[in-house]
Amino acid sequence: MARRWALLAMLAAAAPCALLAQDSTPGRDPSQPTDQQYTQKILAYTTEPYFSSPLVDYLPASATVPTPAAVLGDVAGAPGILPYSADVARYMRMLAAASPRVKVVSIGRSEEGREMIAVAISSEQNLAHLDENRARLAKLGDPRTIGMDDAAADQLVSASVPVYYITGALHSSETGAPTALMELAYRLAVDESPYIRDIREHTITLITPVVEVDGRDKMVDVYRWHLAHPGLLSPPAIYWGKYVEHDNNRDAMTLTLKVTQNVLATYLGWDAQVLHDLHESYPYLYDDTAGDGPFNAWVDPILTNEWEMLGWRNVADMTAFGMPGVYTHGDLDTWSPAYMMAATHNGISRLYETFGNDGADTVERTLLPAETNRTWYRQNPPLVKTLWSQRDNNNYEETALLTTLHYFEENRALFLKNFYLKSKRSVEKPALEGPAAYVFPADDPRPGMQARLLQILARQGCEISRARAAIRVSLVAPAQAAATQGLPANAPPASGAAETAAREFPAGSYIVRMDQPYSRVADALLDYQYWSPSDARHDPSDDTGWTLGELFDVEVVRVTDPKILDAPMDRVSDVRAPAGVSGAGTIFLIDDNADPALASLRYRLRDASIDAAESPFDAAGRTFHRGSFIIRGGVSGESVSAALTDLGLQAVAVSAAPDVKSHPVRAARIAVMHTWQRTMSEGWWRLELDTLGIPYDYISTQTVAAADNLNAKYDVILFPPADTGGNAMSIVRGMPADWGNPLPWKATPDTPNLGTPDSTGDMRPGLGWAGVAHLEQFVEHGGVLVTAEDTADFAATLGLARGVSVTPPDKLRLVGSVVRTRKVDEASPIAYGYDDTLSAYASSGPILAISNLASGDSSDRAADEERPTGRGTSEDSDFTPGRAAAPPATAPATTAANAKTNPWEAPPVTPDDARNNPDVIPPAERPRVVFRYGGSDDSDDVLLVSGLLDHGDEIAQHPSVIDVPEGQGHIILFSTNPIYRGETAGSYSLVLNTILNFDSLNTGRTIADK
Repeated sequence: MARRWALLAMLAAAAPCALLAQDSTPGRDPSQPTDQQYTQKILAYTTEPYFSSPLVDYLPASATVPTPAAVLGDVAGAPGILPYSADVARYMRMLAAASPRVKVVSIGRSEEGREMIAVAISSEQNLAHLDENRARLAKLGDPRTIGMDDAAADQLVSASVPVYYITGALHSSETGAPTALMELAYRLAVDESPYIRDIREHTITLITPVVEVDGRDKMVDVYRWHLAHPGLLSPPAIYWGKYVEHDNNRDAMTLTLKVTQNVLATYLGWDAQVLHDLHESYPYLYDDTAGDGPFNAWVDPILTNEWEMLGWRNVADMTAFGMPGVYTHGDLDTWSPAYMMAATHNGISRLYETFGNDGADTVERTLLPAETNRTWYRQNPPLVKTLWSQRDNNNYEETALLTTLHYFEENRALFLKNFYLKSKRSVEKPALEGPAAYVFPADDPRPGMQARLLQILARQGCEISRARAAIRVSLVAPAQAAATQGLPANAPPASGAAETAAREFPAGSYIVRMDQPYSRVADALLDYQYWSPSDARHDPSDDTGWTLGELFDVEVVRVTDPKILDAPMDRVSDVRAPAGVSGAGTIFLIDDNADPALASLRYRLRDASIDAAESPFDAAGRTFHRGSFIIRGGVSGESVSAALTDLGLQAVAVSAAPDVKSHPVRAARIAVMHTWQRTMSEGWWRLELDTLGIPYDYISTQTVAAADNLNAKYDVILFPPADTGGNAMSIVRGMPADWGNPLPWKATPDTPNLGTPDSTGDMRPGLGWAGVAHLEQFVEHGGVLVTAEDTADFAATLGLARGVSVTPPDKLRLVGSVVRTRKVDEASPIAYGYDDTLSAYASSGPILAISNLASGDSSDRAADEERPTGRGTSEDSDFTPGRAAAPPATAPATTAANAKTNPWEAPPVTPDDARNNPDVIPPAERPRVVFRYGGSDDSDDVLLVSGLLDHGDEIAQHPSVIDVPEGQGHIILFSTNPIYRGETAGSYSLVLNTILNFDSLNTGRTIADK
């Protein structure tokens, strides 16, 4: 109750005039004629009067500007009509050609080559002076340009027009936004009512009506198939973009997808104040940006207040219109920055969830009690049973957007000033709250990974500097910080810690200064996160930990000493890893530091003779690690040098090969296998292989079921996570048998956009037992099968990986977190280039165990956590951005209790077992653990690095990477996900090492009868 009164008081104080009365009344201008035919159809397609509002129950007429019907053939939201992305863009260009209040620009293309657009709608005066307005907004966005002068900022605020950026159709099965945005653009351009005119004259509305253009066209094909086959089940939209389905709105951290890159570049290029995305899931409209906590600990509190103001105002206005089911403060949190592009760039991120029907049918919907109950934040809930149309959905989307745009323009001075203040406070971050900078040391052994992470920060708009000379600063002693926080020894220092140590960073070190406008996005991505197990308000909406320095396996040092900002350094615009050849000779040595570019090099130089060293060796005055490449011939020195320069690798040329045992590194023939049930997680694997230039065939489980000699085509089959929830039999069975009609995914004249990136006449059949047998034969005859998460569960559960079993979790909660793993077998080629510890992404298992028996083998809670959710580098329970941290509170314990035994080691085989038990696996064929999870009693052996972990003892010390020999081949099982959302580059080489050494994985294996 206290929280609700506080919210109301805050809203009233922030904008009392806007809350009490509006400057103009919602509704049509009586002096402007309506398009009567269009208006009648709006009313006809709206299933109940209260599913509309005075803002959208009519359409103003224009003698010169076409309505959406010019392209759609009917009104926006009409039943049976979903336009392709090109049709939406064509209408927007028709609108721009007919109205000086509309401007269309191209913002880039998708992976499949489709165009993305942005549509600017405002007054003629505003559009005629876009460049001048952008220049003013850019100064507000970078207060350093005006000397951090509040008075100068106020003058810019008075002269500027804010930009409100709206995006739609990012999730392709959520189909309503494009038509709603087509009609919204028309209304903003044509309507002369004072309510709309206020928006047009005082705001620039920017719209990208279709973000995921590839997926939109596929979804339209699926819907048209549905219309052409009444009474039959439709094929699901198994693919959206070329690579990623639903997870495409979780790409805001590493920006790996074209759609994300294009939208962020547009948002930053326009210096917009808001980025508002339209989704569909909850009835009837849920503003989830002002949802339940925890809020992201790195965003400015000004932003969290803006979320509340905008969300509650939407609820108030639409409830006043009599529209039921409008609410905010549901169960979703705003913790992960994976979907918060504007929030981490001093803007306002917003998200609507409206009620969609996965198409344009009018459908009777029956809701669950949890969706219709009345709560303090949902006083006017949805109805239990509803006849719902796409027009109803469009009414809600447009009404909500128009009310929020009007409230935004009424309070434009407030939001523009807040934009400036958030940017100013970001620049002041070193003094207000810290840290002062993040340093990427020049002597990092993984310069390629370092450059890759810095390039991501540069795409985020962060400024990167480089030290001209060595820099010496004060740091909290790493060992002391780790002991204080229960974090790894290289974790950033705890706030308030007294013990300090000095460190010198060499010249050439990269520095991300925190006195810059986008310091918060760097801080959010590089810092450590902590979600307390006792914070049980709801299940997290997404991942809880994402520390990118850890996941890229590079050193990133959090520096609180402000003296670092006075060190001599220069801004750099292009970060590249050092590359090229030193020395002289015809043999080239390339150190292995687990850089994925090594795999690219192998495929780039296909004709080269390349070996991998099986032990460390010394040559040319330096030490090379296991796995280092020895290029002996088959390629010119010029070709080697060019490839190294392009890939960011360094080689030493010598006249004689080193005296070290080695084996050939061949270009394996690769297949990536998918099911026809989900393709979300495996898409990230394909994206990385394509980025690295590694060729592969893309096959399905149905392909494997029909192929009785996989070895003739492939050396390695990658079976990435299949998103089955650990149900191994669903991979075998496929879709339920009672799905009675075939579900095609193929290109036809009626569905030209289907059949890519793979095709089938019927999605229902799974791998089948024939496919299981073919995989078993593939491995027995020398193939390598790589599995991860639920596909590792599949391999163990079905007995393909002998001696490996899966233990179902009991109380374990490991929710999208960063965990520490430790190398067990340094001689395994899978571990080449890695140090003794490696941070990995994990999400609740599977919990793998090994045994020397073919049947496999079938612990207490981690220390109680008193520490609240928040920054991993602050123990203060109320750490507030913009405020200095308080002295540390009670230290948390983040290590898991040690198990009584070492679960990465198989139990011994007794003499009686060896003599009498046919289930005993011969020593040469027993599982080989390469990495295992951390979590022993040793204070240096932590398990949790960032995120949420509860009851970690259930997985502590269990294997995280296992190599199981089977016949002449191998099955590799990952309990973690080594290739995930572009965030786990540090663990990519675990998979790539497997590929590079596919026919030498037994190298270094110690055969002992344990």
